[in-house]
Amino acid sequence: MSQLRPIFKKEFLGYFRSPVGYVILAVFHLMVIGLALYSGYYSRGEASLNTLFRPLPWVLIVFIPAVGMRLWAEEKRSGSIELLFTLPITTRTIVLAKFLAALLFICIGLALTLSLAVTTGYLGNPDWGVIFSGYIGAILTASAFLSITAVCSALTKNQVIAFVISVMICLFATLMGSDWLAKFLGSSVPIAVLDFLRLMSFEQHFATMAKGLIDISAVSFYVLLSAACLGLNLIVIEK
Repeated sequence: MSQLRPIFKKEFLGYFRSPVGYVILAVFHLMVIGLALYSGYYSRGEASLNTLFRPLPWVLIVFIPAVGMRLWAEEKRSGSIELLFTLPITTRTIVLAKFLAALLFICIGLALTLSLAVTTGYLGNPDWGVIFSGYIGAILTASAFLSITAVCSALTKNQVIAFVISVMICLFATLMGSDWLAKFLGSSVPIAVLDFLRLMSFEQHFATMAKGLIDISAVSFYVLLSAACLGLNLIVIEK
């Protein structure tokens, strides 16, 4: 823990040392709130955050890679990665510290949307358990997307390439098993394949938690995927 803290602090504060971090947070906030209002937050007359959670995974597909693309790519481009590995800190600790710092920054972005939850509580009588479950699902989805982005960032010196590849993978992971894809594929693939795709679908797992169900299989899916990607991140960096 004593080795993790200085790297974590340096990485986390790094998001606020340039205007880019503030711009990313502002754009994310405007997109999420804007989509919620466009989806009928006021006109539906529901005391819930359904209109916020429904489009949230699609916004995270862009937001998370925008935050995580610099994790390793910038270190490689500037050459500071060589200096980083001369420190008396294990590579595993550095990987974990960078990941946790980026995840905390993302949580701040999600916390900004709590203004809509407060408004909902003021206007009606929402089920706070459903809202809590939805935010847990959002953090777990963000964690999985971030771990994927960390691997992509470790594979290149170019942040733009890391961003584009991460968006494509996260988009595929979200579409996989979605109702839209199931309708598109129709009867051209066996039902067992569609069931497997749904089992691996980010959208399906998040939708379950946004309904108020903290499903163990969904939590296990996100935690195991994040851990596997961080392990892959460690292997790529140590090569």
